[in-house]
Amino acid sequence: MSAHISTHQENLSDLLCQIKRCKLCDTYLPLGPHPILQVHQDARILIVGQAPGLKVHKSGVPWDDASGNRLRQWMGIDKDTFYNPKLIAILPMGFCYPGRGKHGDLPPRKECAPQWHQTLLDHMPYIKTMVLVGQYAQKAYLPTPHPKTLTETVKQWQTWAPSIIPLPHPSPRNNIWLRKNPWFEAELVPVIAHAVNRNIK
Repeated sequence: MSAHISTHQENLSDLLCQIKRCKLCDTYLPLGPHPILQVHQDARILIVGQAPGLKVHKSGVPWDDASGNRLRQWMGIDKDTFYNPKLIAILPMGFCYPGRGKHGDLPPRKECAPQWHQTLLDHMPYIKTMVLVGQYAQKAYLPTPHPKTLTETVKQWQTWAPSIIPLPHPSPRNNIWLRKNPWFEAELVPVIAHAVNRNIK
């Protein structure tokens, strides 16, 4: 059994090395490739997000920004827990900063998830709850059919919880959405925190 685990770890380590060297989208990335993710075979919670922002690209630390602070609040965990890869895995739809558009960051590159996600998921057999942050993650990982809008999708969280929990993006840009939808923090945030803490203890 121990030999099997050791081999599995080595295979995951090799895979992560391949990802760090990936240049699949090099031509389209204004600051060049810098894949940012957090993966361990023992992880219990998986966060599937969008793509790193500029601050995260510079620091190399996933969710190292105001959005990350709010996400940790929603999940009811501190930074030490959040950045423990044996507990929390972080897998953006696009691993690299995609650059800026007219209305904020560009969408995650479409090449990334098909190339790497399933192989990484195969190395994480103990995931209990998948947290889907934003429409790109929800489109990729929610069972179909599901509502077309993010608001309606998040409103129907009970359909998939606790194994899958859809969230709006925790960016400060979504403060207006949060004010318009007070049910989210009243009803769903306690569920997120309970699901996360139950599965990491």
